[in-house]
Formats: sequence, C-alpha cells, structure tokens
Amino acid sequence: MTVFEIIAIILGLAALSGYLNYRFLHFPPSIGQMAFALALSGTALLLQAAGIADFSSATSFVHQIDFSNVLLRGMLSFLLFAGALHIDSGDLKNVVWPVALLATVGVAIATFVTGTLVFYAASLAGLYIDYIYALLFGALISPTDPIAVLAILKRSGISKSLFVKIGTESLFNDGVGIVAFLTILGLATSPHEATATEVALSLLREAVGGAALGLFLGWATYRLLLPIDEYRVEIMLTLALTSCGYAVAEWLGVSAPICIVVAGLLIGNRARNFGMSERTRHRLDQFWELIDEILNAVLFMLIGFEVVVISFTARHVLLGGMAVAAMLIGRWTSVGSLVGLMRPFQRFEAGTISLLTWGGLRGGLSIAMALSLPAGPEKGIILPMTYLVVLFSILVQGLTFKRTLRIILPAVAADIER
Repeated sequence: MTVFEIIAIILGLAALSGYLNYRFLHFPPSIGQMAFALALSGTALLLQAAGIADFSSATSFVHQIDFSNVLLRGMLSFLLFAGALHIDSGDLKNVVWPVALLATVGVAIATFVTGTLVFYAASLAGLYIDYIYALLFGALISPTDPIAVLAILKRSGISKSLFVKIGTESLFNDGVGIVAFLTILGLATSPHEATATEVALSLLREAVGGAALGLFLGWATYRLLLPIDEYRVEIMLTLALTSCGYAVAEWLGVSAPICIVVAGLLIGNRARNFGMSERTRHRLDQFWELIDEILNAVLFMLIGFEVVVISFTARHVLLGGMAVAAMLIGRWTSVGSLVGLMRPFQRFEAGTISLLTWGGLRGGLSIAMALSLPAGPEKGIILPMTYLVVLFSILVQGLTFKRTLRIILPAVAADIER
C-alpha cells in the first residue's frame, strides 16, 4: 500500500468519524475520533477471534503505520507550534515560576513516584521489570500530553488563568519528559554507567539548547516578517520555521519540542503583535487552527487503531489498572508538593491541585515513546501498560473533565456558566 493510499484512508475515516460524532455522540472532537477508531478496531478483533471475518489486511494496514515516527518526527512539531501560538506572554509572565517548576521538578518527582509504584505493582501482577525500566515508564507517562490537554481545555470553558497554567505546563513538560525519557533509556541500554554530572549536563544541554535555538529561530523569522505584508508568504515562513526548526534541533542534539514551543511563543506574541497586519493575523490564526484540528483528528484516530498491534494478556490488563493508579498518585504528589511550597509566593485558585491532577491527560506522545523502545521483554510490558493508561486518561479523564470542574471547583464552574 502506498503512502498516499494510507493517508487517504486515514483522512477518510477521520472525516467520517468527525461527522458521526458531531451528529450523534457530541463528544469532544478528539475523543470522538479515538472512540470511533477504537470501536472499529475492537469490533474487527472480536469478529476475527470468533472466526466470523478475516481482517488480517486491516491489521497489516495498521502495522504499516510507523506511529512513533509519524508523531515524533512528523506531526508533533506542527501541533506544538499551533498550541504555543495562542499562549499570551503577558499571562505567562504571571505564572512563569509555577510552570517552570511543574514542568521540571514536577516531572522528576512524578517519574520517580510513578516508576517506583509500578516496579512493585509489576511483581503483584506476576510480571518482572527492572527498576530502571520502571523509571523509564515513569518518564514517558509522567509528562502531560499538550496535544490531548489543549484539545480538551479549548472546549472546557475554563478560566484564562487556569488555561495558561495547565496548557503552558503541558507544552513545556512535554519537551522535558522526552529529554528525561531519552536520558533514562540511554542509562538502561548503555554498557557504560553514566555519572550524575554527565546526566545533568545532558539534560541541561538539551533543554537550554532547545530554548536558545527556539529563541534564535523565532527571532530570525520575526525579522523576516517585519518588512512584508503578504499573508501567504508569512504563513509559509511559519511553516518553514516549524518544520526546519524541529529538524535542525534534532540534528544539533537539543530538545526539538522545547525549541518549537519557544519559537511558537515568540511568533504568537512578538510577531503577531508587531510584525503582522490585522488581515495576516486573522489568516494565520485560521490556518494554524485548521492544521491543529486536522492533525488532532488524525492523531487520535491513530491512537484508536494502535490497539490492533499491541498484545495484551490478563496480567497486562491488571498491571495497566495499577499503572493508572500509580500515574495519578505520581501526578498528585508532584503537583501537591510543589503547589504547597509555592502558595506563600503565588496565588492558586481553590482546587488547583485536583484540577492539575485530573486535567493532566496523557496521549499519543506516551505511546510514541513506548513504541520507540528497542525490542525486548521490557517493551512487551511497557507498551500495553502505556496504552491502557492513555485510554483511561483520554476516555475517562477527558470525558469527565467538565463534570470534575463542577464538582470540585464550584467557583470555576460559576465562571463557565457566566
């Protein structure tokens, strides 16, 4: 099957599921897309297991899609840029320290707590996993997925302050999470034991290097935008920044996600306010909103389809359930401890800890990292566990997010109603 045929099938199914969801289900669009794909995949697996129909060609089709590469080296750069483009720097200045701490120290705490709990949970489920690989799972599941988070937040009616806190943290902890994942993976697979100094320098190089490159490329693009007023050329420049910037960051060995987020913030604030006419701003917003919607639809469809290429056993399902609890405990511990420390210096709305815990969704990024693991028994445990946690996060946390606001955050719910 050609690449064009694969894209045509995915886009066709995404359009069909979007139509059916809009007419009948009324789920948030991203969740509706995934639910449709999951139902389609599940039905095919059940019919094939019962011997009623042969869907081996459909399974082969899904196997041809390299989900990890499609997301990490294709869609992610555009989705991150689209998300960062509409974060207001003025709002971000008010929450810069909470976001910075939650996206760095918070990810580290959640990784350790989640990984440790999963290490002990695996033995209870009758499975064995090395502690370093349990921490690796903690690293890939602890960062909240900006794609899933922003897709839900945009339609939740949440206050602007909370949107900036949750949305921006997810954009940055995504990049930090990938860096932590790659660092722990290197420790797990390297024959040489790295020192704490080497690990710290590696993390610093990737994170700071990515931010510096994003600032440079964003500023260079801004300077190119200043003397022109032609929205077609200006949109092309932002596309070039997003795709080429991600590629250059990977080539230099710095964090590509952080690079694109920083560049997106600069273009979304400096360039939109001082380097574009009103017409260009309007066209730019429309273009990137459409890109965001299309890629989100495709991504969540792919998440639903991935169920056919992952092997599950009863023990995997049991461990997946315990991993869900470990993920929530890890997130609650990291958020609760840091928010508690910052309360004397930073105002937090009532119920912030609960909202950050339940609203911290996991998505395709975690699955992509799990799929990128080298073949081995550890991957056979981590991959199904990751997939089950992501399903719970999107289907349960995502669908109950608004209801959670009304139950635990009455003040926020009142704002939504107004």
